[in-house]
Amino acid sequence: MRLALRLSYFGDGFFGSQMQPGLRTVEGEFIAACRRLDLFTDWREAGYSMAGRTDRGVHARCQVCSFSTGEPDRAIRALNRVLPGDIWCTAWADVPAGFHPRYDAVSRTYRYYFFPAPGDTTLMHEAAERFVGRHDFSAFARAGDRNPEREVLSARVFESGRFAVFEVTGASFLWNMVRGMATALDRVGRGEMDPEEIARLLTDPPVQRLPAAPPEGLVLQDIDYGISFTPLPTDEKDRGYRASRRYNYHTIMAEVAALLAPEDEKLHG
Repeated sequence: MRLALRLSYFGDGFFGSQMQPGLRTVEGEFIAACRRLDLFTDWREAGYSMAGRTDRGVHARCQVCSFSTGEPDRAIRALNRVLPGDIWCTAWADVPAGFHPRYDAVSRTYRYYFFPAPGDTTLMHEAAERFVGRHDFSAFARAGDRNPEREVLSARVFESGRFAVFEVTGASFLWNMVRGMATALDRVGRGEMDPEEIARLLTDPPVQRLPAAPPEGLVLQDIDYGISFTPLPTDEKDRGYRASRRYNYHTIMAEVAALLAPEDEKLHG
């Protein structure tokens, strides 16, 4: 059976999501848990893949991985019991044999949390709207040899408690693209850049790109496949762990912990 699982994790305890020898990563911990449960022996033979990479310090409310296993019931029932407290599965789906969580994604949504809010969130929202459409994002991302054009489906800035939140949805993103966009919006909020300069950067990118905002404020919020996922019950041990994270952090992590907490019904939506 080909199984897709939705994952959440706190990124501050990992050297990114992708496996790296000798370093603690999301994939490394997840694959180790699968092997412990004998879901597969070789992750390559199982066709294990993840929807995308997140950098060190970046969090996820909705990351998706997929693999083939002869023990799907065991995976659904037991993975949350053996995963470390800062990773947990929130839902599962039975998917076709050829399903790939990266290439079959219809859209991805990220949120960047500014703390404290940098200033004029109304002006930041006006600036964020300039990102919508297909543009050259060379000024905001590390494109390398890849096509620097990407299509942004929606973008907004809103206030949430002590935070200003930048939410952006697109079919795909370049490396550091969202964090580069967040840097520009931060400057708009502080009065160091006006919204029209965002438009100029998209039509006439400079040689030097904007620096990426710190990774700790970024959350992979959602990935849309046009399929239904079945929610998983919450393990009480993990619930307690995430509750402690929620109340022990006083800045961005408090908001992230609240966002990722199992009592948030949106997590299973």
